[in-house]
Amino acid sequence: MGIELVALHWIYIVFIVLIIGFMVKRLDTTLICILGIFVIAMVATGDLTASISGVFNSFIYAITELLSTILIISIIVAMSRVLAKTGINEVMVAPFTKIIKNPTLAYWTIGILMMIISWFFWPSPAVALLGAVLLPVAIRAGLPALGVAVAMNLFGHGIALSSDFVIQGAPKLTADAAGIPVADVVSASIPLVITMGVVTTVVAYFLLRRDMKRGKLQLVGTYEGEVEQEKTEDLLTMTQKRFFAILIPVAFILDVVAMALFNLQGGDATALVGGTSVFILLVLCIVAHKKKGLEETTNYFVKGFQFGFKVFGPVIPIAAFFYLGDSGFTTIIGDYLPKTSHGIVNDLGVALAAIVPLTKEIAVITLTGVGAITGLDGSGFSGISLVGSIGNLFGTAIGEGTATLTALGQIAAIWVGGGTLIPWALIPAAAICNVSPFELARRNLIPVVIGLIVTTIVAVFLI
Repeated sequence: MGIELVALHWIYIVFIVLIIGFMVKRLDTTLICILGIFVIAMVATGDLTASISGVFNSFIYAITELLSTILIISIIVAMSRVLAKTGINEVMVAPFTKIIKNPTLAYWTIGILMMIISWFFWPSPAVALLGAVLLPVAIRAGLPALGVAVAMNLFGHGIALSSDFVIQGAPKLTADAAGIPVADVVSASIPLVITMGVVTTVVAYFLLRRDMKRGKLQLVGTYEGEVEQEKTEDLLTMTQKRFFAILIPVAFILDVVAMALFNLQGGDATALVGGTSVFILLVLCIVAHKKKGLEETTNYFVKGFQFGFKVFGPVIPIAAFFYLGDSGFTTIIGDYLPKTSHGIVNDLGVALAAIVPLTKEIAVITLTGVGAITGLDGSGFSGISLVGSIGNLFGTAIGEGTATLTALGQIAAIWVGGGTLIPWALIPAAAICNVSPFELARRNLIPVVIGLIVTTIVAVFLI
C-alpha cells in the first residue's frame, strides 16, 4: 500500500506495549513515556542534544494542546470553592431536599443531580457541592451513606466524566489522539454513554436494594478517613444567596442555549463556559469579600490552578508521547518520517489492514480492554490519548468506526480509572460520605463490569 514501516514505527509499538504493561502492574508510566520520547527522537535525529531538547519540546506541545482543558477545570474548581465558602451551593440544592422522601428517590435524585452538575463543574467539585448538603437528607430518607457514594460516583465520575458533553475535555483528548473532530467523538459516544449509564446504575440500584433488605449496609458511614471540606462563612445575606442560586444555573443554561443556537462545540463551548465561570467568580468575590475581593479572587484562582495542574500533571508526559504518533511528530522532532507517511499511528493502521483480517468484533473488545487497562493507574485521563490512537489505528484497519471505537475506549478508561473502580480515584465521594474507598470500589465492580460488557456488545452493532 506504499507505506514504509521504519524503525520509528516499531519503537513506538514497543513503548505502547511497555506503557500498557506498566499500567497493568499499577506502576507509574511517566518515566517510560519520557524514555520513549527520548529514544524515538534519538533514533530519528541521531543527535543527543536534539533528543534531550525533544523531551522538553514534547511537554510544551502537550501543554499547549491541553491548556484549554486545564484552564477550564481550574477556573470551575475556583468558582466552586466560592460557592461552597459563601453557602450558595446549599441554597442551590435546597429545593431538591423536598423531593427526597425514600431511598429510591434519594438514589435517583442525587444521581441525576450529580450527573447534571458534573457536566458543568466536573465530578470532584460536584461531589463537594452536593454531598455535604444532600447526604444527611438521603440518610434520613433511608439510603445508606454507601448508597449515596455509589450514586454520586456512578453518575458523576462515571456517566458525566466519561461523556463530558459540556466542557468536552475528555472528548478533545481522545479526538486529538485519533485525529478526528471533537464533534464526531461526542456524537458517537451518546448511545454508548446511555447504554453504559443505564445498565450500570440500574444494576447498582438493585444490588443496593437487595443488601438493604438483608440488613448488610450501615445507614451512616463510619470510615476513619479525613474529610476535607470548604468551610462555609457568613459572607452573604440569605437574599443574596437566593439571588445567586438562581442566577448561576440560569447563566449556564443560557450557555447551553448559546451552544445550540450558534453551533459552538469543542474549544468554543469550553471558552464560553470558562468565561461565564470567570465572571461569576469575580462577581461573587466582590460581593462576598467586599474590600478583600481583589485579593480573594487571586487566592481562588491559585487554588483552582493548583487543583488543575495536580490532576493533569501525570497526563502531560503521557500525552506528549502519544502526540508523537500523529501530527505532533513533525512539530516536536522534525520531518524525519518517510515521505509517504501520514503519521506513525496512521501508518500502522494501514499496515495492519494489509496483513491482519481485523474484524469489528475484535476491534471493540480490544478497545474496551485497552481502555480498562489504561484506567488502572487511577487517572482515567492518562490513557485516553492511547485509546484515541488505537481507535484511529483500528478504524483505519477495518475501514470504519473510528469515532465509535475512540468513544468506547474513552468510556472504558474513564469508568475504570476516572473514579468508579480504582480505590485511590474514589476518594472524593468516599470522603464526603465517610465510607471506605475500597468498599465503594467493591460495590461498583459488578455493575461496571456488566455495563462494560453490554456497552461493548452494543458498539459492535454501531460500527
